[in-house]
Amino acid sequence: MIFSSSSFILFLFALLGIYSQCKTPVQRANTLLVASFLFYASWKPIYLFLLIGSLWVNYVIYCRLIERRNKAILTLGIVANLALLGLFKYAGLMIETWIWVNFELGLGSMQALPEWLNWALPLGISFFTFQMLSALIDVYKGEWDEKITFRQWCLYVSFFPQFIAGPIARASELVDQLQVLHPLKWVDLRAGGLLFAGGLIKKALFADNLALLVETLYAQPENLDFTVAWLATVAFALQIYFDFSGYSEMAIGLGRMFGIRLPRNFQHPYISKNCSEFWHRWHMTLSRWLRDYLFIPLGGSRCSPSRVSFNLLLTMLLGGLWHGAGWNFVFWGGLHGTYLIGHRLLKSFFVAIDLDSKRILRQMVAITSVPFTFILICFTWVFFRAESFSDAWVISSAMLGLQQSVAVPEVRLYLQLMVAISIVLVFVEPLIERLFLKGFRRWRNVPFYIRGFVYASIAMAVHIMGGSTQKFIYFDF
Repeated sequence: MIFSSSSFILFLFALLGIYSQCKTPVQRANTLLVASFLFYASWKPIYLFLLIGSLWVNYVIYCRLIERRNKAILTLGIVANLALLGLFKYAGLMIETWIWVNFELGLGSMQALPEWLNWALPLGISFFTFQMLSALIDVYKGEWDEKITFRQWCLYVSFFPQFIAGPIARASELVDQLQVLHPLKWVDLRAGGLLFAGGLIKKALFADNLALLVETLYAQPENLDFTVAWLATVAFALQIYFDFSGYSEMAIGLGRMFGIRLPRNFQHPYISKNCSEFWHRWHMTLSRWLRDYLFIPLGGSRCSPSRVSFNLLLTMLLGGLWHGAGWNFVFWGGLHGTYLIGHRLLKSFFVAIDLDSKRILRQMVAITSVPFTFILICFTWVFFRAESFSDAWVISSAMLGLQQSVAVPEVRLYLQLMVAISIVLVFVEPLIERLFLKGFRRWRNVPFYIRGFVYASIAMAVHIMGGSTQKFIYFDF
């Protein structure tokens, strides 16, 4: 079930009805757990057994760590989780790479991948693996040591709003809330419903329509010239933002309906002044995970400049690999790592020339930093979206003006307008958010029948103008 589908809306109303009849926190927790398992099983029931097995193994390891903070036990937990993730997500990449290396060395021929590798990727495996790993590491470090039951552990990991694609919540952020579940409150239902509706608009009205343009153009990389290649890539940058931030807002809204506060995952990333700021605004819970459980243990920024650069690059390379089993994703992460290293060098250069004392130069940097950062980020998205590394190379070459085409596809006017409107919306979104929060109290004083008419009109517009209902992009990761 996709959050933007009618089947999920029916599922949600049924769940709210059942939940409202629960009398105790335990009954509410059991209801949410059963609903979460049903939600997951609706995609591919066989993987529910894989999930429960993974939950049980990790719970046993968690209990041992609670009893005794032993490094060997933690290592076992990390290896077990990464092995499961590697088997289901990266086995094909490793075998494909092995075959290619042997072919290039003249030790074998190019072969198709074995049929047994054509299993479906378990939905959300990257997210729930990271969520369980964070709990195990926090217990070992003594940052969270609460003893919970297996039911509570299962609900913490599989709470359906954020289970498939985040936000990645830490145990210290979520477990206590799930232990004291309260009856439904109108204030939570209203606030959660508005958040959910905002995310739904982003997904159905913008992301799904932009997807039509992106899919058409990225399917013919050899036909793209400079202008159309940039149009396609900017469209994808907007699509993935509306898609993933829309999902996150819908997930946060769903959690809020049940009185659960999930961490924010996006904060206007495309207005960032540099690539470091971008990762403080984009997929914030993943950025925090990579920082706390990978970058800092590697030494963080407390090392020599060369070692800090190595730590940044390795963290982003592994972050890219986490996103997908392909060398294009590794390259995408490498580009971001290179950007972050470049930003540190640029900061040192500005300090060396005393930028603060040079008013005109400082103003020029301030004016150009946001659009320049946006262009850099858009360029990396090519390697994230393209079907293969070779396609990404062709499209990026066109974006650099190194490729010409005689069969450039035509782009319908309404799709070009959609890209233009989306760009404006993205850059004025912070203002819209402030105005919305400021005017919300006044809006509540408007007569109910007027508010109902406005809500119904928006819902009808989204239904009429919305693109085809597609799964969220990050469901593949």
